Amino acid sequence: MKINRRNFIQKSKQAGIATAGLFAFPVFNSKEETFTTVNDNINFIGPKKGYSPQIGTLVSMMNWMRDTILNPVRRLSTKELDYLHDENSNSIGAMLWHLAATERYYQLNTFEDMPWGSWSETEKSKWDIPSRLGDNGRAKIKGNNLKFYLDILAEVRNNTLTEFAKRDDEWLLKTDENWGWGPTNNYCKWFHVCEHESNHNGQIKYIKSRIHS
Repeated sequence: MKINRRNFIQKSKQAGIATAGLFAFPVFNSKEETFTTVNDNINFIGPKKGYSPQIGTLVSMMNWMRDTILNPVRRLSTKELDYLHDENSNSIGAMLWHLAATERYYQLNTFEDMPWGSWSETEKSKWDIPSRLGDNGRAKIKGNNLKFYLDILAEVRNNTLTEFAKRDDEWLLKTDENWGWGPTNNYCKWFHVCEHESNHNGQIKYIKSRIHS
């Protein structure tokens, strides 16, 4: 049986597009470098409008993790945010500020080429305590309501998203040969920001469970 090559290719393309739409995966056009955008539902991981395909996928993961972090802290009082379970623990409020500080560090490194382990004096004065936590954090990060921490998190995240929109997948895959734990690309650095929130999510939930126990 002779197959019409043009019809076969056209039907294959249509089938591929239909299947990709069903599973909400990106569809690439080799000529135009375009792609479909997955459902904007937070539970759909994949490309997002306004970003290159891989950056959009990263954004969807970061959005999901941020929602997971914020759910257990909603409606917490200042007293609950300041609660210290023991002399070596961190408060929930301090950890929220710590997450913003960590993200700010990675902004400076990947967007502004700040070398590993260095803060300017201006940045250090604002972010060093929530970044390091410890005794200084326990002594100085307290007395703030939830809005204070949410505003800091939102301000930093909005800057991240603005900068992501200016960049492409080639930038995301760029490798830093001098990174502290070894050669690392920007994708790994920003995945670590997401994974870092996951780590503290467990701590926040544990501390919350101990407040009224």
